[in-house]
Amino acid sequence: MGVIRRYMEFVKPYRWKIVLTVLIGMVKFSIPLIIPLLLKYVVDDIIQGNGTAQEKTSSLFIIMAVMFAIFLLLRPPVEYYRQYFAQWTASKVLFDIRDQLFSHLQKLSLKFYANNRAGEIISRMINDVEQTKEFVIIGLMNVWLDVMTIFIAIIIMMVMDVKLTLISIILFPLYGLAVKYFYTRLRTLTRERSQALAQVQGHLHERVQGMPVIRSFAIEDYEQKQFNQENGNFLGKAISHTTWNAKTFAVVNTITDLAPLIIITVAGYEVIHGSLSVGTMVAFVGYIERLYNPLRRLINSSTTLTQSIASMDRLFEFIDEPYELKDKPDAIKVKQLQGIVEFKNVSFQYEKTNENILQQLSLRAEQGETIALVGMSGGGKSTLVSLIPRFYDVTGGNIYIDGIDVRDYQARSLRNQIGMVLQDTFLFSESIRDNISIGNPEASMEQIVEAAKAAYAHDFIMELPDGYDTKVGERGVKLSGGQKQRISIARVFLKNPPLLILDEATSALDLESEHYIQDAMEKLAKDRTTFIVAHRLSTITHADKIVLIENGQIVEIGTHQELMSRDSHYKQLFTIQKLS
Repeated sequence: MGVIRRYMEFVKPYRWKIVLTVLIGMVKFSIPLIIPLLLKYVVDDIIQGNGTAQEKTSSLFIIMAVMFAIFLLLRPPVEYYRQYFAQWTASKVLFDIRDQLFSHLQKLSLKFYANNRAGEIISRMINDVEQTKEFVIIGLMNVWLDVMTIFIAIIIMMVMDVKLTLISIILFPLYGLAVKYFYTRLRTLTRERSQALAQVQGHLHERVQGMPVIRSFAIEDYEQKQFNQENGNFLGKAISHTTWNAKTFAVVNTITDLAPLIIITVAGYEVIHGSLSVGTMVAFVGYIERLYNPLRRLINSSTTLTQSIASMDRLFEFIDEPYELKDKPDAIKVKQLQGIVEFKNVSFQYEKTNENILQQLSLRAEQGETIALVGMSGGGKSTLVSLIPRFYDVTGGNIYIDGIDVRDYQARSLRNQIGMVLQDTFLFSESIRDNISIGNPEASMEQIVEAAKAAYAHDFIMELPDGYDTKVGERGVKLSGGQKQRISIARVFLKNPPLLILDEATSALDLESEHYIQDAMEKLAKDRTTFIVAHRLSTITHADKIVLIENGQIVEIGTHQELMSRDSHYKQLFTIQKLS
């Protein structure tokens, strides 16, 4: 199967650990196979053998002393190391898979994250990967041990009595038919169940994040119904899976229970007629348990492995998610940009839409210039600046930085030269120091403090209970909007990039916060090529060029003084805002 071959690539580095675990397991599983032979010896050679009671007692104590030594001294360390190596190997395989998945996540386009809920992605990273652990422990270790146990048991039984052995395994073909019939359908049901669980997790993740909205609109009852609907869908899939699974076990366990009854009937008949010893009958009944218990485990393992393979399907479906933006084989690694940016006949449309967000747009920013992009919402301003760091690629025209098409640069090295301050500031739940150091993870504490001072953040940070070590909570919930924005600006100061993008960074702030942040951003923009997407026109009057964009096209361009000196749309907007 294709998914198993692919999964084995993750297992390959640990193949010798698996071999060692199987060898240790063979010793562990072989030890209990002595018990039926022991019973046969005790019944036939000691109890029913020749000799005095004292001789028989002596023989019994000697053989049992040997057995106690085996089970007390040999089996415990064997069991320990088999379990340890099995779990260690499986855990290492899962570590490698999640490591590769996270690397894959960081390369997927923002469009992927716009189209997929975070909870569902997390479900694949956690639940589906964890489910495949059973394939390593059961499919690559326990299955072989159970097969080996069956094989050894059959050999011993054949030595004792060929006819009874053949009768013992007469039901084996029924197992094969049961597996073939039940497990194809079970794989499909398992996959559907996993998808339904991922949907519940995605729904729950969003609602937990949006709890303030739910409370503020008092829609708890409505959201309860919505969750019940998602949860009910999962319940339906889970019950379908459980129903089919229960049918499987009912059939398999019925077959398993018939085998000892058949052997007891035939062996009992032969003992009565003197063609079989009592000890051999007792041993055979014992070996029936040793034979059919591993077989029952194999059938149970089939259920677990079916679930694991279904999770592998979802895992590799995720891994196969294509990268929308790929570096060219000979892509240029950016060392230091000057910051000359030119848009040349740029058009852009999102996938699955026929409408251009940007249409034949041309614009040039010289090194160190500040370009302000203004206009009504939905005009294409934010889309335009998102094309500079290649969050998306243009669908027409070209964008040049320092005379080179951005698609000829290595995307990661290009983004390393660009600093961004966005309206929706995202902070991680770690400390303020950790959040600022995102700008430069190698920065010293002194550099972090300097960056915070430049962003007018140092004073309020020092007033917090733990200063720079204060945990900010999920998405920075413990800080105000202005404080979060100043930390995001401090990140960019620490990064010190030659190219800067400020996307409506002050539109949602109070006047006092806006004053601090406006000063910080003007300081940040000094001597850097800067693109500002602005809603409040009073914040961009200092810009070298103000560009009015409507419906994806440039309709006006000039300085504040030039645009105010004529009857421009910009002048009308500025006047309305000022009066407001």
